[in-house]
Formats: sequence, C-alpha cells, structure tokens
Amino acid sequence: MKLFALNSTVAFLALVTGTTAFAQHEGHGMSMPMPAEPTKPETATAPTPDPHAGHDMGGMEMPAEPAEESPPAHDMATMPGMDHSSHGGAMKGALGSYGMTREASGTSWQPDSSMHDGIHLASGDWTFMIHGNLDLVYDWQEGPRGDSKTFVAGMLMGMARRPVGDGLLQFRAMVSPDPLMGKKGYPLLLASGETANGTDPLVDRQHPHDFFMELSASLSQPLSRNTSVFIYGGLPGEPAFGPPAFMHRQSISTSPEAPISHHWLDSTHITFGVLTAGLVHNNFKLEVSRFNGREPDQHRWDIETGPLDSTSVRLSWNPTHTLSLQGSWAHLEEPEQLEPGVNQRRWSASAIYTRPIANGWWSTTLAWGRKSLEGLNLDAVALESSVNWKDWTLFGRGEMTENNELTTDHHDSFRVGKISLGLIKDFAIARHLKFGLGGLYAFNFVPNSLEDAYGGDPQGAMAFARLKID
Repeated sequence: MKLFALNSTVAFLALVTGTTAFAQHEGHGMSMPMPAEPTKPETATAPTPDPHAGHDMGGMEMPAEPAEESPPAHDMATMPGMDHSSHGGAMKGALGSYGMTREASGTSWQPDSSMHDGIHLASGDWTFMIHGNLDLVYDWQEGPRGDSKTFVAGMLMGMARRPVGDGLLQFRAMVSPDPLMGKKGYPLLLASGETANGTDPLVDRQHPHDFFMELSASLSQPLSRNTSVFIYGGLPGEPAFGPPAFMHRQSISTSPEAPISHHWLDSTHITFGVLTAGLVHNNFKLEVSRFNGREPDQHRWDIETGPLDSTSVRLSWNPTHTLSLQGSWAHLEEPEQLEPGVNQRRWSASAIYTRPIANGWWSTTLAWGRKSLEGLNLDAVALESSVNWKDWTLFGRGEMTENNELTTDHHDSFRVGKISLGLIKDFAIARHLKFGLGGLYAFNFVPNSLEDAYGGDPQGAMAFARLKID
C-alpha cells in the first residue's frame, strides 16, 4: 500500500504543479507522459504511423505524419517502458512486445483496440498510472426473494513500472470500497456464492469484494523480438483463468451490476495467493498458475493466506487488433468455505471484440464457463455489449446459468436466465474526472419449479451516480 500511496501522491502533485507534460491519445481517452524532445528517426523515410497501434480500422487509410515527429519503432531511449511504434507513444505491455491496451485484469488479455483510461505519469525510469471509479447505487429487486438497498461500490487502482535490464518490472495495487456495503453485499436475484457470516450461503445477493482486490508484481524478460517469458505473483492476485474480471471488461464495465455467471467465469479474480509463469510469442500467450483455491471469506478488510494447492492453465490469442480469444482450465481445491472437501474443475472460453466507431467505441464479449463438482456439470453463458457515442454509453447483458445453490438441496440444479439493459451519461467536471448518471432494468427468468419461490419471473432495477478518473 505504500506504493499505492506513492502513485496517488505523484499523480496529485503532477496535476497541481503542472510539472509533467501530457499528450492526449485520441480515440482512447488516455493521457500519456511524453518526452520533452522526441528522438528523431535514424532513417530519412519514416514508417507510416497507425493511430491505433495497428488496430483494425476497416481498411481506412491514415495520413502520414512528418518524419521528424515519428520516433522509430521500438525506440526505448526517450521514455523507459514506452513503445513508440504507435501514435502518441503508447505504453509497452508488461508481459511482452505489444501495447499496454492489450492488458486487462491480472495477466488476462483484451483486444489491442481497447481503451485504457487513467492518468499516466513519469518520473525518471518509472512510469505510473492511476484510474478508478466510485459508484453510489440504489438497487431494487422484485418479489418475495428480492430486496432494496443503497450502497457504495467501485475500485481505485495504481500501477508503477520500470525497465530491469531488457525486461520490465511492474507493481499493481487495487482497493475497493465494497466492504462498506456490509457483509451481505447487495440484492441480486439469481446470484449465489460465498457467505456473509461463515455459516449461511449468500443467495440472491452479490457478495462485496474484499478491500484489497490486488497487490501484485510481475517481471518479464524478452527472449527475442517477438518472444518473452514472465512471472506474476499476487497476495491477492488473479490466476490464469477465464476472461478479464467483469469490472475490467470494456463490454460491460459501465454497468454497476455483477453478472450472475460470476462464479463460473471470473470469481477467481481475487485470490489470496497466486504465482503464474507464462510465455508470450507474437500474439499467443500460454500461462500456468498455482494458487490458493479457496474463495475469500466473510472478513473483507484483511489479507488471507493459504497453500498454493490449485492449478490453472490458459491459452490466449489475439488474431487481430480487434479480437481477443482465450480458453482455460482450472482445478480448485475446496473453493467454497461452506463445502469442505468438495473440489471443483472449471473450464472457460471467451471471445472479446472491440473496435472504435465514430465518436466512440463498441465492445462485445461472449463467454462460456463450466463448473464440475460431485458428478454435476453446471454451465453458464454470458453475452454482453456496450456502445459508446460521445458522452453516452448504452450497455446490456444476457446470461444463462445452471445453478445448484438456489435451494438448500445442492443436488438439484436449475437453469435460470437474466437480461439487463442500461444507459449512462457522463459529464466532464475536471481534466481527468467525469461525473455520470445512469440506470438499468433487469428481467429474470426462472423455471416453473421456482416460480412460487420467486413470485413468477421477477424484475429488478438500479439507478446510480459515478465519479470516474479518466
């Protein structure tokens, strides 16, 4: 947390005193530190620049820029940790020879064409980034198993990195105000997982995330121009499984609502003890994790420890700059606190498509997950998409899960579904700060055997206000 506080202090001083130069990265909404005197190219003819770091722009031709303003590709002399192969000097990825926009939560990948919001700073060999959001949410869920609640949620992340030899060292810290909402979290029909008191399971509620969402470090080392190896460790951290965590997926990050498929796809994003090793070659990444398989307990303010007794493997591939694919497998030792001795195997596959459009962007994720335990195979599918136009963002998600935790008999599973649609309007109130107002409406679908318990097919809604560091 000292590093996290240092990041915040550096960012605040730089913004107040104006000592750090910034250049606005158009199309990605991100501010990047720029060297005072750009390095001139070594040859007389400059390569044709791509304003989106090679992003797929549908064959659009972009005008060439003057040679004296375009540093040569992979020139690392003017800014440590920076890759000048893209317009504006995009930051280099922490794990390999690609742009930082490819990186999402943990060591997961997203399309290279993704946005990377935040304040970017530099000091000596170090580069820093700070971003986050704070939501005030009113939540209403219909029916006999529903409830209403006003709560605060969000996250704040700080990152620091510097070159180490030919490689790159990165530290990352992320915290959340979620524990303030109370141990029972917030009402969310058809959601399940974890516990509020160490005795009873949370059902039809979304658990709060821990205050410490990530405290991690990674170190990468190139083996050749397009190949690198890396290690990543966190307490907590995120093992190599599933798509990026839902609050980091551009396709749905605007929504304050957690997916009911969370515990199939990405609930391991807060793991108290993880060590990952990986290989990156061109647009492929293969990684293996050993981690503590138990989900966080009901004590949301502390840091837990445990043996690294679980394993996951993930293969990621970005075939184009607008598409990111992954397939993963995991064996988890006793993941549920209330089910000692019950292990799980999980599988996941996902595709994320993101591209810029006129005055905005469009991002869509399709993901599948499976949990296998005690002879049961339980599947979940989620399709989510967001479209941004200027200061408006329209978002939606459709899900189906096979859930055995909605009743006390865990040998019975039920196929349930949910559709959510929402909209938010953002207002710029400072250079790197936005205020947003939004809402969503949700439709839940249950089988006939659960209609009495839920009062038919119940509905739900959320209204929210958001502060966002952008």
